[in-house]
Amino acid sequence: MGEIIREDLKRIAELLREVLNVNGYEKIERMGGLTNHTYHVTLTDGREYTVRIPGEGTEDMINRADEKISTELACRLGIDARLLAFYPDGCKVTEYIHNAVTMTPETMQNKERIAKAAAICRIIHDCGVDTGVPFEVFDMAATYEGIINKMAVPMFADYQENKKTVMEIKDYIDRTLAPVKVPCHNDPLCANWVEGDGKLYLIDWEYAGMNDGYWDLAAISIEAEYRHDHDEILLREYLGQEADKIQWQHFLAAKIYVDYLWTLWAKTRVPYDGQPMEDWACERYARMKGNIEEFRRIR
Repeated sequence: MGEIIREDLKRIAELLREVLNVNGYEKIERMGGLTNHTYHVTLTDGREYTVRIPGEGTEDMINRADEKISTELACRLGIDARLLAFYPDGCKVTEYIHNAVTMTPETMQNKERIAKAAAICRIIHDCGVDTGVPFEVFDMAATYEGIINKMAVPMFADYQENKKTVMEIKDYIDRTLAPVKVPCHNDPLCANWVEGDGKLYLIDWEYAGMNDGYWDLAAISIEAEYRHDHDEILLREYLGQEADKIQWQHFLAAKIYVDYLWTLWAKTRVPYDGQPMEDWACERYARMKGNIEEFRRIR
């Protein structure tokens, strides 16, 4: 549990009055999370809720109106905890997930959880809703490139060559499959999967938007450090059948896109965060190149 931010207590009290019509609480505990301040609040009658207070500076990174749209959709679909209130500034009150356990790569490699994660992806991807919230991977990549160039951040010696290959793969996938954009979470880190109340939840829809559904599958695989046998289960459960060659190509291409985008994002952060971000960019970039070679082998 983290430290309770004193300045948050007044806002939490206001939210409890406005949303739940109660004054005060029995207990409050700080939960995990880096960018936001999230609290487990227990009322005097025993009811429990989660209250999120946006972290400092998040208004410059997150479009809260867009997040609200995707959060409300996820809650209607039953894949996130029931939403009680979402404020324009990003403050949020939800029902508390009892006995909640945040997932790790190890726990997300469990076969039953892989199946549950695939089912949740199918629910959101197949819901038929256009949220109107964009997640344009290659537009974002171009923006990050501009920042990198402006700040003269050193790039990998073979970057232009590999960028050309990524674009060739994108052109092939687009011509062959013409992927349809669907509502996606876009940031399914293990920390955003929570198990409790007898089910698996996907939380924190800050980066959600319309994208190729295979992005979510690829990101799950990368973040949970899946081996090929884990990927086979993920695709089988998602597709309802064994993946064929083109579906494997689609999946590998999505893995390449995920690491391509976040490599560039990490590079934009190097002037601010130093070597840890450079190391993270190198890790992403190396994995991207490995998946390019794998894509070539199955093509």
